[in-house]
Amino acid sequence: MKVRIFQPSKTAMQSGRAKTQSWVVEHEPATPKAPEPLMGWTSAGDTLGQVRLEFDSQADAIAWCDKHGHDYAIQAAVTRAIRPKAYADNFKFDRIR
Repeated sequence: MKVRIFQPSKTAMQSGRAKTQSWVVEHEPATPKAPEPLMGWTSAGDTLGQVRLEFDSQADAIAWCDKHGHDYAIQAAVTRAIRPKAYADNFKFDRIR
């Protein structure tokens, strides 16, 4: 069974970096999602799409996948570039408005 190992990015609703340090294991969908004919809700045939496991390190996530016999793909984490800025830059004469 194929799983994906990644570090989640921060949501758009938060300014901090909470819940982005752990590593997550998610199963790849086995069946496509389709709307249910009666109510119109989106559903899928497999329940593994609801499983989301969190680990403290990438090595722990890989060890779990090896122990349970899952094929895994590691998605590289995107690091943000922090540009240092001084408070005085807000009052520069040639500042772009």
